Amino acid sequence: MTDSSNGSIDATHMFGDEPEMVHSSRSAISTGQLPDSDDVKTAVDETYEQFSSVDDGEVPDYIPALADADPDLFGICIVSTEGQSYSRGDAELLFTIQSISKAFVFALVREEVGHTKARELVGVNNTGLPFDSVMAIELNGGRTMNPLVNAGALATSALAPGETWEEKWDFILSGLSAFAGRDLEIDEDAFASERENNIRNQGIARLLQSYGHITLDPHEVTELYTRQCALLVTTEDLAVMGATLADGGRNPKTGEQVIGQGASRDALAVMAANGLYEASGEWLYEIGMPAKSGVSGGLVTIAPGKGGFASYSPRLDDAGNSVRGIKAARHLSNELGMNLFASGTVQD
Repeated sequence: MTDSSNGSIDATHMFGDEPEMVHSSRSAISTGQLPDSDDVKTAVDETYEQFSSVDDGEVPDYIPALADADPDLFGICIVSTEGQSYSRGDAELLFTIQSISKAFVFALVREEVGHTKARELVGVNNTGLPFDSVMAIELNGGRTMNPLVNAGALATSALAPGETWEEKWDFILSGLSAFAGRDLEIDEDAFASERENNIRNQGIARLLQSYGHITLDPHEVTELYTRQCALLVTTEDLAVMGATLADGGRNPKTGEQVIGQGASRDALAVMAANGLYEASGEWLYEIGMPAKSGVSGGLVTIAPGKGGFASYSPRLDDAGNSVRGIKAARHLSNELGMNLFASGTVQD
């Protein structure tokens, strides 16, 4: 059925209100496991050595705080759902999480509002347009299409529970910290830099307000989103966050159930469809896992039931994705059997 207001599909009529979801039987959930520890360590070492010298791509200069990043930095890390960690390179170096925060804030908000409301209020479909597109809003009747582009991320942050801005921020900060398994802090210099250069996001927030899609003051929404992007993480933090989604919302390091299985599943679905922006289809075709990139050079990839892989390298392609990170993820997906769409009996 088509919604005549914007030409989009009415998903409620297609799928109903809530999916059937098994919560108690682990046998009903796709899991699998990573190969033996020695094989994972060998694959991580080989991946680092193979791609550490790749110099394609450019460090972004439209955010001053990111422009001075050393283009040769490179860190990779895998964390299994059992909490085992394998890393190489600059995996303990701090950098700002940027757009990767979108996926995890959506997971937290989805936990609060539920499956159907998240789809209705934020959307789950790919725009096919750049992450900061205004056209995508106008073409869809003022609606956001998914939480991983800027418009949808602003709408998602606005849905954080709380009566005040401070309560909403505390919810976002504590939730992202729970995903990482430690208290995260803001890079104040990066925040100030982005705050001075977020005119486009402020305009997007005002456009969403004009359509009645957000009720919080546009300036406050933009502040929430900008602060969450300026949180400092390491590659190892991102791998832990990914592994938390891989295990149905349970942090493998702390044992905390950060979100439920349903919210984790929905976040991974959105990441699979939209995590690499307009290159998301090609990403699935080549790599076959949910993922989310950030303009600082971070990339997190999830093998459901198995673990999370993260990388950091500041050189980006034209779509804003880490060049080395993509190559590393593709290699590890093939080496460790993490592609969701790979199946069948292995032939000798």
